[in-house]
Amino acid sequence: MILVKTVRIAGAGFAAAAMFSLAACGTDSESASSAAGTSMSPSSAMPAPMSGGNGVTTNADVFGPACGQLPQGSAPGSLDSMGPQPVATAASTNPLLTKLVAAVKATNLADTLNSQEGITVFAPADSAFEAVGEAKFTELAQNPSQLAPILQYHVVPQRYDATGLEAAGSVQTLNTAGGPVQIEGSGENMTVNGAKVLCGNIPTENATVFVIDSVLTPGTNK
Repeated sequence: MILVKTVRIAGAGFAAAAMFSLAACGTDSESASSAAGTSMSPSSAMPAPMSGGNGVTTNADVFGPACGQLPQGSAPGSLDSMGPQPVATAASTNPLLTKLVAAVKATNLADTLNSQEGITVFAPADSAFEAVGEAKFTELAQNPSQLAPILQYHVVPQRYDATGLEAAGSVQTLNTAGGPVQIEGSGENMTVNGAKVLCGNIPTENATVFVIDSVLTPGTNK
């Protein structure tokens, strides 16, 4: 369970080389400062409550072209398996999110994510990290103060389903310095700062997850 622009990826996948390079060079000092201590406390970032709905979803609400890539039945990473688990634990079994899980572990944020009562996670799929290259990813993983603001920009301290996101139009993330994330479209045409939703409304115990095809960049919205 971010700096100049959202990097789009062709095909169904979660290219963020430019963003990661900028982050690794420390050029986004404002975003980096928001992650002091790599804390993900939502206390100062909580937006006004939605009117109606609590953002909780069920397996029947899941949508998107990549949902069929999830394991079936009760296998690890399946909807049935992830549903009762807190978000970081659930993500660790999701075959679409192995790179994201590695980044969360590198910043020691898994327990923090799991302990939140109700959040929304925009989760870049593995293919969103491929353009970074293994060396650059490893470099960032060894610098959690630079990596944490990137991750924070993918977590909203309130639980939304797709309908709630569409109604809100924009949402604030834990990286408040990065500015709001813009939501456009609906259903399988929904985008998050221009990133396409590959599998949305995934339920976990404490979060609703939207697997997206790009890494979001703080300070940029569509």
